[in-house]
Amino acid sequence: MTSEPHDDTTHFGFKTVRTEEKAALVREVFDSVAGRYDLMNDLMSAGIHRLWKSAFLDWLRPRPDMTLLDVGGGTGDIAFGFRKRGGGRVMVCDINREMLAVGRDRGFNRNLVGGLAWVCGDAQALPAADRSVDAYTIAFCLRNVTDIRAALAEAYRVLKPGGRFMCLEFSRVVLPGLREAYDAYSFNVLPLIGQFVAGNREAYQYLVESIRKFPPQAELKAMVEDVGFERCEVRNLSGGIAAIHSAWRL
Repeated sequence: MTSEPHDDTTHFGFKTVRTEEKAALVREVFDSVAGRYDLMNDLMSAGIHRLWKSAFLDWLRPRPDMTLLDVGGGTGDIAFGFRKRGGGRVMVCDINREMLAVGRDRGFNRNLVGGLAWVCGDAQALPAADRSVDAYTIAFCLRNVTDIRAALAEAYRVLKPGGRFMCLEFSRVVLPGLREAYDAYSFNVLPLIGQFVAGNREAYQYLVESIRKFPPQAELKAMVEDVGFERCEVRNLSGGIAAIHSAWRL
C-alpha cells in the first residue's frame, strides 16, 4: 500500500513537498526532457513501451464515432495510434506546453493533423464539458498527478454514460525474480541513461521514484471504483512492470 501524505504535503518521488508545489516541479521535469522524451522511452524500455501502447489501443478498440480525450499524452503516441486505428476526434490535454509542441511537430511530420486538438490543461481540472467524450485515456501520466482521486473524478465527469476509462501506467512487478532485476536496473541504470542522453539525471531519478510511490494494481482499481466507475478490469504487462486499468461509466 502507498502511504497517504498529509493534506498540505505530497510526494515528489521520494521527497515530501508542499502540495501546491508538485505540479510546477513535474512540469519542470517534463519541460526539460521533452525533446528527448520519446528517444528516452525507447532506450529505457528497449522499445517495449510501443508494444504496451499497442496492446492498450487494441483493448480500447477505436471506432470512427468514438471521441477521445487523451490526458498527459503530449508527444502524441496514443492519439496517433487511435487515429490510425480508425478512431474519431481526439483532444490531447497535457499540462506541459513543451510536450504538446513536440506532439504537434510529430503530427505535422507524419501528416497526422486532422481530427486532433492540442490543449494545455490540468488532469485535475479538465478543459472539457460534462459527459462530452466517449473515451478517456491516460498513459504514463497518472502517477505524476498531485491528486490521483481528483483526476479520476474528472475522468468520470467528462465521460458520457457508457464511456470508457483506460489507464496505462507503470505498476507493481508480480514476478519475484523479475522484481529484483527490475529494481536494480531502474535505480542504477535509468538515471545514468537520463544523464548521458537527456542531460538530466535528476529527472529520471524522479521518474523511477514516482513509479515506486504509485498505487499497485489492486489499490488503483479500488480508487477507480470509488469515484463511480464500474466493470473495472486489470491486465498486467511484462510481469506487472506496467498495467492497464479499464473501467466504464454506466
